[in-house]
Amino acid sequence: MSEAGLDPTFTALPHRHLGDTALARARDLGATHAEFRFERVRYQHLGVRDGVLQGASDAEDLGFAVRVVHRGAWGFASGVVLTPEEAVRVAETAVQVAQLAAAMTPRPVELAPEPTYDDVVWVSSYEVDPFTVPVAEKAAVLIDWTERLRAGAAVDHASASLQQVDEHKYYADLSGTRTTQRRIRLQPAFEAMGSSDDVFDSMASTAPPVGRGYEYVAGGPGQWDWDAELAEVPELLAEKLAAPSVEPGDYDLVIHPSNLWLTIHESIGHATELDRALGYEANYAGTSFATYDKLGTLRYGSPVMNVTGDRTVEHGLATTGYDDEGVATQQWDIVRDGVLVGYQLDRPMAAMKPELAGPDHPQGRSNGCAYADSPGHIPIQRMANVSLQPEPDGPSTAELIGRVERGLYVVGDKSWSIDMQRYNFQFTGQRFHRIQDGELVGQVRDAAYQSTTTDFWGSMEAVGGPRTWLLGGAFNCGKAQPGQVASVSHGCPTALFRGVRILNTTDEAGH
Repeated sequence: MSEAGLDPTFTALPHRHLGDTALARARDLGATHAEFRFERVRYQHLGVRDGVLQGASDAEDLGFAVRVVHRGAWGFASGVVLTPEEAVRVAETAVQVAQLAAAMTPRPVELAPEPTYDDVVWVSSYEVDPFTVPVAEKAAVLIDWTERLRAGAAVDHASASLQQVDEHKYYADLSGTRTTQRRIRLQPAFEAMGSSDDVFDSMASTAPPVGRGYEYVAGGPGQWDWDAELAEVPELLAEKLAAPSVEPGDYDLVIHPSNLWLTIHESIGHATELDRALGYEANYAGTSFATYDKLGTLRYGSPVMNVTGDRTVEHGLATTGYDDEGVATQQWDIVRDGVLVGYQLDRPMAAMKPELAGPDHPQGRSNGCAYADSPGHIPIQRMANVSLQPEPDGPSTAELIGRVERGLYVVGDKSWSIDMQRYNFQFTGQRFHRIQDGELVGQVRDAAYQSTTTDFWGSMEAVGGPRTWLLGGAFNCGKAQPGQVASVSHGCPTALFRGVRILNTTDEAGH
């Protein structure tokens, strides 16, 4: 094992000894499967408003967990005291939980097979650990951002923030798999707020959260162009404040990835989690209209729609080397040529539905979607980086806009609403630019697009080329009870949709 890229203060912790102790005790008590997970997750958040630092916080989550299969049932327990005696106690508690659960488990737990990975290390792609950068230096950047925004005539107030996470995780199980991993991710953001007459509105950065280091905030080649966006946002806000309210009706839409990622998350990402499709999970986001009997036949969208699940893409928020069940992560098809062909699943779900396996894994295999957000939580099936693929020789954003006689160009995410089967929805955006005869002719306000999942994706006429593709995402996807939060990315190109219903949100609010 090479420890390159791992924090020495983590590798010095007694995670290996505790893991060996806990697994040995679980085996002695008759567990047919046992896994040990040791985590240290560091969080840091800074917030600035109108040139003043409003708050800076640091937090750390440190502990370990043992999960077992005993008498065909799951058992789980966790602890925070890093001693061998506590490792034994936690393992014994997990077995006791399984013994109690066995009487309430009508179908014995089965896990899809997975190769053994002996002492492997994986570290996410980053250059500068954000936790090594002084807080004063980061605060100065955020303060500068708000001051530059407030220089705009239309800007009354401005805020900026930076969330940073450094996650170390060690996993070991009775089969002999041992993985040690580190993931760094961060989310910079800013927002300008202004008013005009009886109108109050805002304009925020469209920069996505990323699996990168502080080099993303610092800018430079290959990073986000903060200077250009800071100069642009006050002008865009001024235009938005003066813009007319949208006329409701059917419009052609050209949707930028900074908006479309969220529609992917809600209408595809959650809908193709297999536990939801099978009715095993309904918390937070409900079940799914994309039920298992529709696999291979459901026309999810138009033939240009190709969607993958991917836990390997560089800089993805859900990207890792191995999941929390010791499964090597992968990329796979979810929608191919507009048809539903796959789901996101973990080892128990893969054992239930082995026919979902690809030709290389005829006995069934997880696609690496188990994740727990802390050492105190049990791993559950979580979303991969679910992404809409570009057309290899596809058009530019300007060319897509040029195909529209009457429509809207949608940029940036804002609010959303979707039903508990991930089917009926509406989404707003940061800004809606009118398109007239292939040209942008100014913004409109108070717009939201409304559709059903299959009608919306069925109306997608074209996707842009690779140069239009952007990896968006969220830090705060919620699932399960007790609730867990995970970060996930969604890549997509700019895309053209025909005849989508546009609502006037101000008019609708009065109904």
